[in-house]
Amino acid sequence: MDGNATTRHQNVALLSVASTVAPRITTSAEIDQRLQPALKRLRLPTGLLQRVAGVHERRNWAEGENFDDAAVSAGKRALREAGIEPHQVGLMINTSVTRKHLEPSVAVRIHHGLGLPSSATNFDIANACLGFINGMTLAAQLIDSGQVRYAVVINGEDADEIQANTIERLGRPGVRRKDFMSEFASLTLGSGAAAAVLGPADAHPNGHRMLGGVTRAATQFNNLCVGSVDGMFTDAKALLKGGMELVVSAWTEARQDWSWANMDRYIMHQVSDVHTNAILKATGLDRSRVPLTYPKYGNVGPASIPITLAQEAEHLRPGDRVLLMGVGSGLNTAMMEIAW
Repeated sequence: MDGNATTRHQNVALLSVASTVAPRITTSAEIDQRLQPALKRLRLPTGLLQRVAGVHERRNWAEGENFDDAAVSAGKRALREAGIEPHQVGLMINTSVTRKHLEPSVAVRIHHGLGLPSSATNFDIANACLGFINGMTLAAQLIDSGQVRYAVVINGEDADEIQANTIERLGRPGVRRKDFMSEFASLTLGSGAAAAVLGPADAHPNGHRMLGGVTRAATQFNNLCVGSVDGMFTDAKALLKGGMELVVSAWTEARQDWSWANMDRYIMHQVSDVHTNAILKATGLDRSRVPLTYPKYGNVGPASIPITLAQEAEHLRPGDRVLLMGVGSGLNTAMMEIAW
């Protein structure tokens, strides 16, 4: 395949990854309780979020907290863990889906909060749940090219408003079972933040080499999952079918350049039991090598992969092979290998 669907990095390392976990726990049982009149009227059982999605809890921000401050907090910790000073950073990419306004970019407030120098380029990349991997890929390419030496990729998500709007709307008279199921995925979302620091591998022999990966698109499915602060509306069956076709196609094509059948960890975008089980079945992956965070944190959008990686990092050993992989609305898929 021509073009940039397959990427290889020559001299880039992941120096650190850190997460900010939102403090307020909202259980699926609590959401069931708030939706009880609607569930009864629609003759739907309680416990769907737990039994079907596998989401038992999700996190929300406490009063006075917000997603961009949480992203700044994660970024500061990632810089400290990497041993990099803010003045050394040449690039900061924000990958948040969440934004309170169209302009300026979310990146500018995070740039200021991190105390980055005027010379550090900053901007947003938005690509649904794949934004963080896309941001890491672009940052790695700029490091390889010599344009920048150190980069911060960052993300903060706030599911609180969409969750409240969805619960309020589903409780209205006239909502049908079909309407309820089209918004079911909104109830699995959670809030959180994460950040990663990338730099030249030859200057950081203890860093984790970013080797490269693949991206593939199936944009004929652009209307299967459409979201805003008002709500996220999903054709779940068609989305799962289209997403699985795309993942399997990308996985099969990647065999020409990569050997990913026996990785030590598969850090997947955290969606649900249904999606995880489908990918495991289609690719034949070892379930024990796939750590899960969605049962406790829900689907935290682009932050899901770095949050999961940050939590799994303490269990990884030098020489472990790690594959980041996910599917984002649109549809797009991306897979990236890291040599730990």
